[in-house]
Amino acid sequence: MAVAFLALLTAVRARPTLRGLYQTAVMAGLHQNGACRYMNAEIVAIGSELLLGQIVDSNSAFIGQRLAENGINLFYKTVVGDNLERMEAIVHSALERADVVITTGGIGPTQDDLTREVVAAVTGRKVVVHPESLRELEERFRRRGFIPTKNNERQAEIPEGARVIKNPNGTAPAFLVEDPRGVIVCVPGVPFEMKWLIDNEVLPYLRDRFGLSEVIHYRLLKVSDLGESNVDHLVGHLIASSSNPTVGVLAHPGIVDVRIAARAADREEAERLIAPVEEEVYGLLGDNVFARDEETMESVVGGLLREKRASISTYEDLSAGTVADTFQDAAGDLFVQGVTVNSADARQRLAAAGGQDLAPDDGLARSAVPTSASLYTPSKRRSSLPRTWAGVKPTWPWRETAYRRAGRSIRRAGGGRTGGGQLCTR
Repeated sequence: MAVAFLALLTAVRARPTLRGLYQTAVMAGLHQNGACRYMNAEIVAIGSELLLGQIVDSNSAFIGQRLAENGINLFYKTVVGDNLERMEAIVHSALERADVVITTGGIGPTQDDLTREVVAAVTGRKVVVHPESLRELEERFRRRGFIPTKNNERQAEIPEGARVIKNPNGTAPAFLVEDPRGVIVCVPGVPFEMKWLIDNEVLPYLRDRFGLSEVIHYRLLKVSDLGESNVDHLVGHLIASSSNPTVGVLAHPGIVDVRIAARAADREEAERLIAPVEEEVYGLLGDNVFARDEETMESVVGGLLREKRASISTYEDLSAGTVADTFQDAAGDLFVQGVTVNSADARQRLAAAGGQDLAPDDGLARSAVPTSASLYTPSKRRSSLPRTWAGVKPTWPWRETAYRRAGRSIRRAGGGRTGGGQLCTR
């Protein structure tokens, strides 16, 4: 049977008419007994600048999110430099284990833009000039008053038999190649060009080509005051036993995300699958959960201020105005004013204006300007950090401690020193 497959594969590559028939048969393998099996994708990010750390690979993150939204599994992502042999090896491996391989970068005009040659070699094709793309490229240059150099013609080259995807935002068209093993989609590395092509061309093609009808939706619960190991200790059994939804943990500075992801026919069904697991996580982590999804510490506190019409002012020492800047964005017109100091003389002048003498400066401690009302009361258990916030009663259970957690974050923003960002109401 292996010999027969190899013979057919050779014939397919040699004769385009057979290629199309065989692709239809292979792609139909995604559909068995009327049901669509899960589709797997792989990303290959191309560019030596990515390996050197000169550019952060934000493209793969964007593509990964879009694939998940359309129910497409992503199990592997590889970054490879501009080297012909290594690129061929990576794309060949990806095509062996994925239904669709998406490459970013390497389709520009320079000599180290090698993606076309690599895809052609992996799929047994020649590199040819696409006449329509060449005409459009030349016209684009003429409209701008430029004469294209010879190397720009490389952007009109594609593997023979590839499908060209027009790129309205750049000079290099994208393209895709349908191979018996799967599909290779090649898009530019320029982020805004890539994003438009993924949303408007690539995903519609994949949905139609593979009959996709599912989504992968997730809920993020944001946790403060617990380290990653503590969160794992509390919810680890959910991580180990989960299948659909799955549960995972991701640590950030000062925050741990608990991700609950579900695959379903639509977002509403995914939400129903997520709900009981989300409730269980709340029960395990309690008021350490302060926000979810796109919400941030700042947006939660700002929302509570707007809900209660409570205004706020800030006094900062050592934090260089970062607290005021945060509240300006989060609270808008409810942020009344901010005072920033960074020396003993400035603090003394400010205190004198309020009728108070300051104790001698120890080089670390900072005393807040006296105010008519304090938005928080310090905890006996952890005196250097505000624990209980007064004056606002959150309406959602998971927001119960948003204010005191914001206070902790503000302290941390002040370099961890006592007094680095005091809050007070007007």
